[in-house]
Amino acid sequence: MHYAELNDAWAALTAPGTPFEITEIEVRGARIRAFKNAPPSVREVWLSTLPFAERDYLVYEGERFTYAEAHAQVASIANWMLAQGVKPGDRIAVAMRNFPEWMLIYWAGCSIGVAVVGMNAWWTAPEMAYGLKDSEPKLVFADEERIARISEDPAMLGGARLVAVRADTVPAGATPWSEVIATGGDLPDIQVDPDADACIFYTSGTTGFPKGAQLTHRGCVSNLFNMMFAGQVTALATAHGTGVMPDPDAPVPIPATLVTTPLFHVTANNCGAYATTAAGGKMVLMYRWDAGEALKLIERERISSVSGVPVMARELVTHPDFGKYDTSSLMSVGGGGAQIQPDLVAKIESTVATARPNTGYGMTETCGIITSISGDFFVDKPASCGRAMPSFETKVVDDAGNALPPGQPGELWVRGSSVIKGYINRADATAESITDGWLHTGDVAKLDEEGFIFLVDRKKDMVLRGGENIYCAEVEATIHQHPAIAECCVFGVPDARLGEEVGAAIVLRPGETLSADQIREHCVSLVAKHKAPRYVWLLSESLPRNASGKFLKRELRESLKVGDAA
Repeated sequence: MHYAELNDAWAALTAPGTPFEITEIEVRGARIRAFKNAPPSVREVWLSTLPFAERDYLVYEGERFTYAEAHAQVASIANWMLAQGVKPGDRIAVAMRNFPEWMLIYWAGCSIGVAVVGMNAWWTAPEMAYGLKDSEPKLVFADEERIARISEDPAMLGGARLVAVRADTVPAGATPWSEVIATGGDLPDIQVDPDADACIFYTSGTTGFPKGAQLTHRGCVSNLFNMMFAGQVTALATAHGTGVMPDPDAPVPIPATLVTTPLFHVTANNCGAYATTAAGGKMVLMYRWDAGEALKLIERERISSVSGVPVMARELVTHPDFGKYDTSSLMSVGGGGAQIQPDLVAKIESTVATARPNTGYGMTETCGIITSISGDFFVDKPASCGRAMPSFETKVVDDAGNALPPGQPGELWVRGSSVIKGYINRADATAESITDGWLHTGDVAKLDEEGFIFLVDRKKDMVLRGGENIYCAEVEATIHQHPAIAECCVFGVPDARLGEEVGAAIVLRPGETLSADQIREHCVSLVAKHKAPRYVWLLSESLPRNASGKFLKRELRESLKVGDAA
């Protein structure tokens, strides 16, 4: 492999005077790496797309929005919000599927310094109530499904005004979407603070309550630059290695991205939407993931990139109808949210003639990617998630926080301009997660001699199901709300399709009877369906514990067989 060429390309692209020049700045008391030429806020990213006016931007089923139409609606939304008394520094919430309106509201909020709270569309009414109480938005934009959940507990809105999007019936007191986009006008001229919150995305917490991560404008723009750098450094290194240099006068292909994961996550929003939008590309939105439908859209819309969680890439390339569709437009297939298994890297490489495999490792807490790897480098190191992007410092540490040498596994810490400000209303969690600007990722990793990162395990106690973080403590707390439960231990069970499924070992109180299905029904009444355990072991003896009284989770997991679960 061309690792010397990769080092040379890396140095050339980040040198003084180049677009990706790296500098050091002080943010929140810490000296961090940042891109010298990055625009100050997300507003400038959106305004940079004005020259793409006539291009298709958003495609959803039979609907199409050009960039010109999107800009007109974004300006209208921004003006309407300001007319309602919303000010820079306030928050608004978006609770809906991946409809075009999601992105329009997002750009409108960011362009006037209003933080956009991405509500998890899978949340139940109690979970929505928690998120709204925690984030205190001035406005809530919701589709019909989320409006139905709000109607279960209308008080959850607090003092927020509800805006009904794609709803056949507009509840009393709510504002119809048609009124919002009829406002008109130019985008208000507002200077946005780089360290203001661009959005609040919720990530599950070890206490059982989600935490609202504060993604700043500086962080979101830095992630965009990391994404752009990742593509250019791989292309330049590969070209140097093969001796075939790209033609500088060749037209730049316009990307067309199939958005397969929810926009309330950084995978689809900060990585997919930002990169595609900044390049003047087309985003094709799906109502829900379906590999067969995805193949139709790839052919119809000439999709160049499909990015989602690994299970989606696997279902796409192994679909029985794959060969029946024209997939020659595909340039990359991969994604994030969970590590792509090495066999899937090879399968993408061998199945899709025009596309190369790619992945990135990142977190909500880093506004997107920490690492990226693609093409020949990914094929050569399929177990790696790549090098950390240039705006990051990285170190692997032991339990005392001491840096470890290459090859030694430990917790990965990162510091840079993409690290979040913290968690709203959670100073304790912020202090636990960030030390002098260093984010404790909670992931056990090791570095090789070329600086490539290999994820070994997760220090955090969570299940990663199809790209969704499910914290065991939250599920345990939910199960324990049932009066028949005496003991409960939740952990991840390997799953070929989703990476992991939720498993629960349960001991009932004496004299109680409860079936696995009843336990699942209990969970679904309180939390999103994907958090309910697929595997349930109802045990007659107390769960094994160590001397301090903690469950021996690993030993328990290894002793239980999937075939014995209910």
